[in-house]
Order: sequence, then C-alpha cells, then structure tokens
Amino acid sequence: MGAELNGVAGALAAYRDGDPTAAARLAGRSGTRLGAELAHYLGRAGAGSVYDQPAAFTAFIRGGGNVRLYERLSEELATTYDELRPAAMLDLGCGDGLAVAPALSRARFRPTRIDLVEPSATLLSAVEVPGAQRFARTAQEFLAAKGSTWNLAQSTFALQSIPPADRAEVLRTLCPRTGRLLLAEFDVPAEPADQTGHLRSLAERYERGLAEYAEQASLVAQGFLLPVLLGVVTGESRTNWEHPATDWAGQLTAAGFTEVTITPLADYWWSPAVLLTARGSQPG
Repeated sequence: MGAELNGVAGALAAYRDGDPTAAARLAGRSGTRLGAELAHYLGRAGAGSVYDQPAAFTAFIRGGGNVRLYERLSEELATTYDELRPAAMLDLGCGDGLAVAPALSRARFRPTRIDLVEPSATLLSAVEVPGAQRFARTAQEFLAAKGSTWNLAQSTFALQSIPPADRAEVLRTLCPRTGRLLLAEFDVPAEPADQTGHLRSLAERYERGLAEYAEQASLVAQGFLLPVLLGVVTGESRTNWEHPATDWAGQLTAAGFTEVTITPLADYWWSPAVLLTARGSQPG
C-alpha cells in the first residue's frame, strides 16, 4: 500500500498548504479507506470539530485497540488505588469514565471522595461512578474555582488536549494540591524536520487505526479521527498537543512534581502508551 499512502500524504500536504479541493481529489484517488474518508470529510459542508459528535468519540474509545489499552490502564489504576488508599481522588478529563469506572470496580479500596472533571457534559453524565462529585468544566476552570486537595489525582489521555502553556499552569496549580499524580499519555516521537516523511507516517498510522473499527470506521473517522488529524497537520483548530514520554516527565518536573517515573502501558496503533507517576506536595 506504499503508493496509495503516498497519495494520502500528498492530500494532507495539499490541505496543509490551503488547498482543500486538491486535497479531496488526491485523497479520493488514493484507493485507501483513510483517503476515501478524508475526501468525504473535506466535501462535507460545515464539517464539525472534535467532540461535536459524542457518539463518534464513544465508538472510538470503546473499540479497536482501545479495548486492550483501557483494560491495561484500569488494571494499573486499580492496583494503585489499593496500594495508596487515597481518601480523596481527582480525575481530570474523565470522559465517559472508561478508565476510572472499571478501575474502581476492580479495586478493593474505594476513596471516600471522588471528584470527576470533564468539559463535555454529555460524556460526564455517562460516567458510572455512584456518589462521585461531577464538574462539567475544563481543568483550568475547575482548579481556579475549587481550593480542594487530593491524595491522588489522575488524568488519562486528557492533558494532551490542553495547549502546552495552559497545561503548564494546570500542573503548577495541581502540584501543591495532590499527593500523587497518575498520568496516562502516548509516547509520541518528536515531529521530524522531514515533513514529507512526517505526513507519510501520519497516513500509515491513521490507516492502521481506522482499520480496527470495521463497520464503525466512518463514524469514528468523520466525528473524531479526521478532525484530530487535520488539526495536527495544519496547527489550526488543533485539539491535541502530544510529546515524547521524556518531555511529559520534564513538564511534570518543571511544575514541581518529584519522583517522576515512566512505565510502559501498552502498544497502540498511534504510539506506545505509558503511565507516568509523580509525587506532589500534599500527603499521598
């Protein structure tokens, strides 16, 4: 599929350079599933941004390689709850609870207070964690409005959605208010200087990821994956800012966290997933 994916990479280059018409044409001619979805997406009037279709995100997060990824993540979270026994726990960007709900069900210990923060009210309403306090706010809004402290804070594939400057402030604000932090993210290689190679790599990985969704591929592509991909390509309307795992660790250290560790979590079509742990200033 080498030549075909080169066609998708060419379409992404055209879109980056401000020619969506040429991008749609090149994508449609590529003969790939990703190319067909990209051509359709670019041909739609008023294509929405990420999370405009919560059903698309739900289908994405609960299918494909995410099934095994979240299985491993929930195992690790449950083990940590039992080891640390936090009285108060915070989950920043909990989504629909795919990580936190199974983890709490598996753990022998349950925190007395659980605070769930998620900017999408639709996703937050679907979290099956009875008794939890729910806040339909961004992490920035929540931390500015609430002076609470926690023994344990966690964020699972959510902080990547906060621009780096804002994220740095979130981490600086959080550090003195939590004893421990668990951060699940992807170990994404630094963007290479060779943009042609970078676009080809994006095409290869997204084609591989899309193939995992069978009959739900179009829903996932149109409502979630393509907005994310095009945001990465252009830098406009961007929704994700990812980094190598060592960069994530550096950001935690810069915010005041100590004892930062990086543990491999699972292989994944996009990049390997890792779990970072760090110590904050509150008792853990």
